[in-house]
Amino acid sequence: MPIADIGNGELHYEIHGEGPPLMLVAGLGGTADYWNAQIEAFAKDYMVVVHDHRGTGQSTHSEIDYSVDQMTEDLSRLMDFLNIDRAHIVGHSTGAAMAIVLAVKAPERLSSAVIYAGWTKADPQMSRCFDVRRALLRDSGVQAYARATPLFLFPPWFIRDHGQAMIEHEPNAVAALPSAMIMESRMDAVLAFDCTDYIGAVGVPSLVICAEDDFLTPAYFSRELVELIPGAELNIIENGGHAVSVTRPELFNEAVLAFLDRQALPS
Repeated sequence: MPIADIGNGELHYEIHGEGPPLMLVAGLGGTADYWNAQIEAFAKDYMVVVHDHRGTGQSTHSEIDYSVDQMTEDLSRLMDFLNIDRAHIVGHSTGAAMAIVLAVKAPERLSSAVIYAGWTKADPQMSRCFDVRRALLRDSGVQAYARATPLFLFPPWFIRDHGQAMIEHEPNAVAALPSAMIMESRMDAVLAFDCTDYIGAVGVPSLVICAEDDFLTPAYFSRELVELIPGAELNIIENGGHAVSVTRPELFNEAVLAFLDRQALPS
């Protein structure tokens, strides 16, 4: 599997399809396989790039103080390694924060940004969710953390319909988790992110998308983002949870592809 040397670490990445570059950037879990339900559909018209964040999957497991800025710098270095000057980006949760940072600090590198399950600044609801996840990790261990994770990502009906598969997948999920230090530092990075002072400087065409029943980054964050980002579009899917691209991939793919395709139309 391809590995990008980004100077101070290595990132596992995959490329699918041909066409305009499209970076799909995962959330806290950080691994490329989060996008399995999108790759085939998106790769019909785009060169889709997915990667494991530093600290996750097959990338370098650096035990450092993680931050959204640092993750975004890694992403920029991956684009440099792949000779991608400019790309579309679809970022989920932590990846949405990375998309915001890149859209403000280096808008010349983005053709458009899809901010999926994003937020402006962690509030008591979001902070409490992460406090619970941290407590599970510290007090009950990685197995309890992995077992609880679907509760934060998926709506009840999805867990009902896929509960047995989730149980069978748990050993693999536990084995794939990085060290507790990395996991906690990545959670700290999420809670420290605050774009309220600069979100209005996003200067690329933007779609803000989430599910109405997102428990982890509630839909009110997306409504706030679309009010603050000049010219941003809003698409709130009726239900599907924090990981609506997994639970309702057809609706998600249709909405995102329609937005991306519009960016190629003459103005």
